[in-house]
Amino acid sequence: MMKPSRQWRFYSWCLFWSLLVALGAYLGLWQWERADDKRLAIALRDAAPALVQPTESPAQGAQVTLRGQYLAEQTLYLDNRVVDGKVGVAVLTPLRDTHGQLWLVQRGFLATGPRREAPHVATPSGVVELTGEWQEVQAGGPLYGENREGVRLQQLSHDPWRASLGSFSYSGWLHASEGDGVLIPWWEANVMPPSRHMGYAFQWWGLALAALMVMFIGGRKLRRDKAQQSV
Repeated sequence: MMKPSRQWRFYSWCLFWSLLVALGAYLGLWQWERADDKRLAIALRDAAPALVQPTESPAQGAQVTLRGQYLAEQTLYLDNRVVDGKVGVAVLTPLRDTHGQLWLVQRGFLATGPRREAPHVATPSGVVELTGEWQEVQAGGPLYGENREGVRLQQLSHDPWRASLGSFSYSGWLHASEGDGVLIPWWEANVMPPSRHMGYAFQWWGLALAALMVMFIGGRKLRRDKAQQSV
């Protein structure tokens, strides 16, 4: 039989590498499920309809055409955008459509350079028409400090308008790509291809297999060393 100290080394070795094998297998399965989720997201986005003056919440990725009036005095700017090497902001202007619904429109990129003065953009008056892709509200990343600094925002959110306008009609925003008051489009849907997640899954499973081999080889060596010392 193994001495208690050698048994402890052997079982500790097996436990440590077993945990690594389990972790690699779990992370591989998680990435595989993420690939399935991305396939579904891409399929839903591709199947999203083109809507004109909708009166209910659009589906994620829908091409939406709106007619209404910009609320120019309510314009804010999403800070720290970069397009073609130029630093600037994304222009965010609420729009009241002809049905009285309130939408948040991301109108495109405005170059400002490194200056920190308050940006300014011309906004068409009267009835306008524009088209863009609808994005449902997304969870923001970590935020350090206040979201709003003057007319600049660190994250895209409805909250900065809540006190002055109340709630927007739908939970999301329109990334305008053409029409009145639309600037340089910069936004693209951030959908990682399923193949990338599948590649990550196979990497994790490969690491799990390597850990399993190390566990068996090391375990056999520990047993062999014990046998040689007991002779």
